[in-house]
Amino acid sequence: MNLLIDLGNSRLKWAQQAPGLWRPEAALLEHAMPSLLDSLWRNMDAPQKIVMCSVSTSERMHALEKWVQARWSVTPQIVRAQAEQLGVRNRYRQPEQLGVDRWVALIGARGLTSSAACVVDCGTAVTVDALSADGEFRGGAVFPGLRLLRASLVQGTAGIPATEGDATDCLARSTADGVAAGTLFGLAGAVERLIDEYRRTLGETMRVFLTGGDAPALAARLRAAHTPVPDLVLQGLARIADTL
Repeated sequence: MNLLIDLGNSRLKWAQQAPGLWRPEAALLEHAMPSLLDSLWRNMDAPQKIVMCSVSTSERMHALEKWVQARWSVTPQIVRAQAEQLGVRNRYRQPEQLGVDRWVALIGARGLTSSAACVVDCGTAVTVDALSADGEFRGGAVFPGLRLLRASLVQGTAGIPATEGDATDCLARSTADGVAAGTLFGLAGAVERLIDEYRRTLGETMRVFLTGGDAPALAARLRAAHTPVPDLVLQGLARIADTL
């Protein structure tokens, strides 16, 4: 069994992978890494291989590595962005500086389609990335996710309280609802504008894949046709694991 790990800024995502087995799961990073892993993985069978990508802090990453080495005597294989891998070519000016979660998601998307693709990852940050039909990553945009957008309004103003609002209607009748709706509808509008821009460059057959923790909230307000793939990064890690 392989253990695939996607360590993000706010969530830990993982999947157990073996012939006939695909078990993706996720948890919020609400506790110290050792105690979190004790509660999540204490009864997990020892994996033969661990393949991991991380955009989290080095402290969390090292704590996770230390835990799995102590528990199973397995050293994780750390994935990093490359110039080319599994049919995807990285056109970043400095390929190694591309966020590894974005890189692995593109590899996951390439495993799902041979058409052009747009990968929308809705996490702490939102990334919208363009992949041509011939596998070239053309580039992408990065902007704050829902939580960061809402926190910035609370922190940067005197009159907006840190209160959860209802994002159902953009004709909001309270400040909390206005913040909730404005950030969600605004985020959906920004993503749709980028999808339109990419489609003009990549062609009408471009597929849109939606992933990340806030993807369900965004999907409810996104008019553009899209395919939800909650475990897209883990699917990319599975493709990479097969080559290691």
